[in-house]
Amino acid sequence: MEKINSENVFAKGGHDAPLRLIAMNGTQELGDKIEQHLLRWARKCGVEEEDIRIEVDCPRFSSGDGKGLIKSSVRGDDLYILVDVGNYNCKYKMYGFENAMSPDDHYQDLKRIIQAAGGKAARINVIMPNLYGGRQHRRSYRESLDCAVMLQELHAMGVDNIVTFDAHDPRVCNAVPLMGFDNLMPSYQVLKAMFRSIPDLHPDRDSLMVVSPDEGALNRNMYYAVNMGVEMGMFYKRRDYSRVVNGRNPIVAHEYLGTSVEGKDIFIADDIIASGESMLDIAYELKKRKARRIFAYATYGIFTAGLEKFDRAYADGIIHGVFGTNLTYRTPELLSREWFHEVDCSKYIAYYIAALNQNVSISNLIDSHDKIQKLLQGR
Repeated sequence: MEKINSENVFAKGGHDAPLRLIAMNGTQELGDKIEQHLLRWARKCGVEEEDIRIEVDCPRFSSGDGKGLIKSSVRGDDLYILVDVGNYNCKYKMYGFENAMSPDDHYQDLKRIIQAAGGKAARINVIMPNLYGGRQHRRSYRESLDCAVMLQELHAMGVDNIVTFDAHDPRVCNAVPLMGFDNLMPSYQVLKAMFRSIPDLHPDRDSLMVVSPDEGALNRNMYYAVNMGVEMGMFYKRRDYSRVVNGRNPIVAHEYLGTSVEGKDIFIADDIIASGESMLDIAYELKKRKARRIFAYATYGIFTAGLEKFDRAYADGIIHGVFGTNLTYRTPELLSREWFHEVDCSKYIAYYIAALNQNVSISNLIDSHDKIQKLLQGR
């Protein structure tokens, strides 16, 4: 299997179409970082690229109607469209009121830009780290299937590949079996950031333990535990199935299964921290069991209920650090918190884009086992 590195991703010439990047509204920061990686590698390989970005706009009429505009030709290009459906910091005016863009608005703008391309691009690839409708991935009784329908819509519009990160349920790709769908896990990037930020964290069975916050996160936490060679425990959610609150059966208690956590540092990984109540409940339960330090990670730290509870937990010594990626919008307040550590995934995305554009195998990008082992050996 050929290794992917900065020396060969642009030199292969596997795809004739020129690589072009579109950063949708709200992804400019991440798009800039990805572009810089790609341009640096291109110059290193002797490819004189000054700009691979294509500017687009999705203006709104005063009534709220919108349209998509592509400001340069895309004929024959290999397009990579970066979109963050979770960026609520993007605003638009309707009837004089300022509205925050919802995931629905971002998704509609994505479709507008695909329409504006008019079928002239050689290939259309969508990089959607936070998968639209990803939390509504399965049906119970009379419910919509938002994520599956979104994938089928994009496939019908001519999208060739969709790239996402840490999908809530990657089995949703079964909705589009003939379209490229890659679910990337930034496991190596997370551990690299964690060991750099916490230099006295030791990945051995006597010092560290991985704990899954629930049965749904079991596989991702098992991956960390196996690669670091440490023990693993898990919590399961005991719910009250006699009533429904906010569309879900409320959690009665978090029950722990596993060996003792006493005196050990704990690493907890999940795909999303929404309100954060479940993560904090687990942290308090672990502290009752005399855990040492607790480090939480979520690919998408959105903190829908604010940061105050995490501030208190950090001040009280319950949580010692929270790690999150730059794959979705983070507020300035979150970035200023001492307990928050950012995991940069821009280089990972850039590698993937370059490999896909040059038709290089992505197997070693998807499975980061070897890179993790080298990281651990260097400690």
